[in-house]
Amino acid sequence: MTTPPSSYPEVSVVIATRNRPELLTKAVDAILGQSYPGAIDITVVYDQTEVDTNRNVEAPGRVVRAIANSRQPGLPGARNCGMGNSFGEIVAFCDDDDEWLPGKLLRQVDELRAHPESAFVTTGIRVSFDGENHDRPSPVSTLSVEHLLHDRTTEAHPSSFLFRRELLGTIGLVDEDIPGGYSEDYDFLLRAAKATTVRCIAEPLTLVRWHQASFFSDRWAMIVDAQRYLLNKHPEFHEHRKAEARIRGQVAFALAAIGDRRKECLREVGAVLGRWPLERRWPVALAVVSKAIKPGTALKLAHKAGRGI
Repeated sequence: MTTPPSSYPEVSVVIATRNRPELLTKAVDAILGQSYPGAIDITVVYDQTEVDTNRNVEAPGRVVRAIANSRQPGLPGARNCGMGNSFGEIVAFCDDDDEWLPGKLLRQVDELRAHPESAFVTTGIRVSFDGENHDRPSPVSTLSVEHLLHDRTTEAHPSSFLFRRELLGTIGLVDEDIPGGYSEDYDFLLRAAKATTVRCIAEPLTLVRWHQASFFSDRWAMIVDAQRYLLNKHPEFHEHRKAEARIRGQVAFALAAIGDRRKECLREVGAVLGRWPLERRWPVALAVVSKAIKPGTALKLAHKAGRGI
């Protein structure tokens, strides 16, 4: 690869994709359009779909390569496949339906260079849903494990993840055992926060699209299994009543959405009340399980406010 004369490190961007060619084009173009003086190589990993070799590009300091996911099918395997087929000192993720806003990459690398003790940087996000945009600046300058346990901090979106490759030697790859790959980014962020200072640029520099076609929007049983997997994997949740109640509140909502697991949902609501009665998700779960509101409607209302459940 031809690298332009620059003191800036090469950045390897991994885009896992599946059946979103138009949005993928926007994601790739936004990365190639970054005013970054160092080299950028983009690895587009096609997961369970035919590889489009027309995506391949090679120019001074800019490379795009299209490959098939050779690891476990799903988002975690695709991300790991992309990292294993790239070599930049810095690694970044971008989902195939998101876009980097101008200046994003340079700001993040400059943040790393200014803070050599840190190996991970995120940005604020701009949420696009149902024709409306909501800016979500990062509410914190750094993310600790305790903060992440109590608040997923949606602003720290995987499409904003940028980190030193050497960090993988400490925390490992993306977890491919999480049911359905759900919350693999949250797990990765938690492990990163245990190993390094995760810095957060407040400015929304990543456009995140929320839409009804989201891969995880209605896979409720898988979400239940994945959230319970995270509770078992990270024992720190059980040390913080409010943090555990937050995850179990999400489980209660997913059980309510399934429709035929009412008793299990009510038991989960009871567990949430026992841990942290002020957790806001249990009333929503009760509303859904009692059929006062449909789960899709609850999600849409949350998304219109730039939030999630």
